[in-house]
Amino acid sequence: MIDLNYAQSLYSKPFNELLFTAQTVHRANFADEIELCVLLSIKTGSCPEDCKYCPQSGHYNAGVQKEKLMDVGSIVSQAQRAKDLGAKRFCMGAAWRNPPEKAMPQLLEIIQSVKSLGLETCMTLGMLSKAQATELADAGLDYYNHNLDTSEEFYKEIISTRDYQSRLDTLEEVSNAGMKVCCGGILGMGETIDDRLQMLVTLANLKTPPASVPINQLIPVPGTPLGNKLKKAEVDSFDFVRTIAVARILMPSSKIRLSAGRSQMSDEMQALAFLAGANSIFYGDKLLTAANPSENDDLKLLNTLGFKVTKNSEEHHELVSE
Repeated sequence: MIDLNYAQSLYSKPFNELLFTAQTVHRANFADEIELCVLLSIKTGSCPEDCKYCPQSGHYNAGVQKEKLMDVGSIVSQAQRAKDLGAKRFCMGAAWRNPPEKAMPQLLEIIQSVKSLGLETCMTLGMLSKAQATELADAGLDYYNHNLDTSEEFYKEIISTRDYQSRLDTLEEVSNAGMKVCCGGILGMGETIDDRLQMLVTLANLKTPPASVPINQLIPVPGTPLGNKLKKAEVDSFDFVRTIAVARILMPSSKIRLSAGRSQMSDEMQALAFLAGANSIFYGDKLLTAANPSENDDLKLLNTLGFKVTKNSEEHHELVSE
């Protein structure tokens, strides 16, 4: 079992030593390549949860237009565009506490239709029952995303409509059903460094550590309780990179994804994060509701750094910007 003391000892290493250690672990487990994932909101707004960072919560007025579950054809069209852009995985998010039973047949059809394009599939739909996890797995869903967000201790400061254990229970159902777990958190919500490290320790100690670990930097959205966070709550760039490095060392075989907040990161900060072991990004100029760097900006950066991208065939492809 990994404990917090070990994570703290890693985090407190001299910066260069920490990055060298993380890069050594990374190179022992991965080639020098970046995984491209595209994220689409397939059902937007009116979520009954009160996550203080989320503009899709029905508790806040953040100017998000409410939309019902998209039809299968529209989703498949977006998935095809993602594939054409070079994405390996197509991730779909729906703003629910848990998926309603009446939506399950359509969700299963969506999974099968997107997979038929040759893409990996991922969904985030809220909490799952054992039966729902089994249905999604049987339909061929590759990954299920359900973030812990932060440490158990700080969690209650961010969300009151569910508890931490309910998150862990869903992760267990996902894993037991045979799907790969995608789970990470958000930095910059007012948590301490120890909260960030404890979240990583919790993930690393799961029976099966997550196959993907998205690390988000808070995007303060006006209208949400965290939309007017003080500057002191922002994450220092070096602290962010240190967190990526610790995640890489604690979970050596997991994909570590730079997720929300990259629009606020300099190219140099992202390059350091890649050096620390990040090897996946959300690709495309929009996440669920937030802005993301443009495809061309990402291609230019990845080309500058000399990265390759792996498509579903596992063939390595040089990145070419238009």
